[in-house]
Amino acid sequence: MLTTSRSNNTKTRTPGNVSIKPQRMGFEFDAKTPRYWLDNSYILSHTMNALSVLFPQGEQFFVDSVRYYRDQITDPKMKEEVRGFIGQEAMHSLEHISMNQHVRDQGMPVEALEKQLSVILGIAKKLPKRHQLAITCGLEHLTAMMADMLLERDDIRDDMHESMRTIWVWHAIEETEHKGVTFDVFQQVGGSYAERAFYLVFVTAALGVVASAFTSQMMLKDRKQFSFKDAGKGLWRMWGKNGAFSSLVPTWLEYFKPGFHPWDHDNSQLIEDFKAQVSEHIAPEYRKGNRRALN
Repeated sequence: MLTTSRSNNTKTRTPGNVSIKPQRMGFEFDAKTPRYWLDNSYILSHTMNALSVLFPQGEQFFVDSVRYYRDQITDPKMKEEVRGFIGQEAMHSLEHISMNQHVRDQGMPVEALEKQLSVILGIAKKLPKRHQLAITCGLEHLTAMMADMLLERDDIRDDMHESMRTIWVWHAIEETEHKGVTFDVFQQVGGSYAERAFYLVFVTAALGVVASAFTSQMMLKDRKQFSFKDAGKGLWRMWGKNGAFSSLVPTWLEYFKPGFHPWDHDNSQLIEDFKAQVSEHIAPEYRKGNRRALN
């Protein structure tokens, strides 16, 4: 049985030099963006395109799971961080909708994938609310790991076409800024170690299956460009020695420490290192703030 461990005195551990504020960017994609924008690789580009398809609906699931508990949060700083988290996730959805439209325009089956994802998330929404929050915590750990990897590794960023690099770096910055929010809320409302540990394993497997299925459907649609050489090289880049995903295994395992917290690894300096660069790419209409109010 999954036990509870209520901790109504939970405090946020977000570093003082980190602010969680939403920023609309206004990204646009056109013919200058190559079809294979990551290392000129068929499989790598479709893998990242498939992940992008997950974001709008997936991040709405995150927002809903946290918003449900917002009235139970008593710490003023945590309440403010939840507000920022909701705003940032909403901005991520809007920007990735733009990217997904670009991918759709290239003939990829984005609408079909979105319908499949809706069914999957519909099943998840039938779970108890705190289990949905535990799912969100697990997925936030995965996204925080990938965000840190992207900001740390020049070799991966440099392989991205400049027209795509900024959206992923911007997304990584904001995922890093709010990486502790859902975990803190989960602790605040009595989430247990057993719940969070179980659901990390569950969501890792589920995300692997879904992302692979979505990538495969994109590759099948674009099968004329398939080559075993590209596929082998791409898989090695992801899962070989020091691969983008294989290198994350030690960080993934840290989640199972009983006293784990996302900010045990303080990588806030990376935010400062990249934020000024990303700010240069804010569309003029959003430089003085977002047009959309978020609650």
